[in-house]
Amino acid sequence: MQAEQIKTLIESQIPDCDVKSVDVMGDHIGLVVVSPAFAGLTPVKKQQLVLSTLSAQFADRSIHAVDYIKSFTPEQWQQQQQQ
Repeated sequence: MQAEQIKTLIESQIPDCDVKSVDVMGDHIGLVVVSPAFAGLTPVKKQQLVLSTLSAQFADRSIHAVDYIKSFTPEQWQQQQQQ
């Protein structure tokens, strides 16, 4: 899958989501995702939310693995950018 396809897919399924980065390494990917939907969620719940948007791609093996997911609320993203 192409990075833009993955970005569009995730952004269409998570409210007010902004995928900042998609790192495609063959059938492995890495993601940086920002959404207010992550507020109050544990890191595991954030990952589950993002991974759930890619279930069809795991099933058809167009994505084999997600090597990393960095998930932030908009406020956390702002703080991250100031560091």
